[in-house]
Amino acid sequence: MMRSMPATAGMDMTAMQPCIEACAAAAMAATMCADADAGEGMGRCASMCTSTCDVATTTMRMMMRPAGYDAGAMTAMMAACVAMGEACAAECDMHAEMSEHCRICAAACRAMVDACRTVMTSTSA
Repeated sequence: MMRSMPATAGMDMTAMQPCIEACAAAAMAATMCADADAGEGMGRCASMCTSTCDVATTTMRMMMRPAGYDAGAMTAMMAACVAMGEACAAECDMHAEMSEHCRICAAACRAMVDACRTVMTSTSA
């Protein structure tokens, strides 16, 4: 689908695909982790996961709309994904030994961080 999108100055849609997929995976993992955390009395972790999901989903949706692409806004959103992904991974890492969902969420967050950094350094985003 990404290859069929019209080219937009500064935005390589094919290069964005792995980042979109990483954001989607992080959003799913964070949503499920937050849900599991809610029953375990881990409010901070659940809140961090929920915020991560929100940032990842918004960034992903913005990447899928190249007609409205703005380099400054996209860079800010990817930077937010990096910041929130790092914070969420750090929080989930504290529980990873006792909670498989936290381990999975932390890994998904790190993958999103890496994907966003790759796009930020390889394009005009």
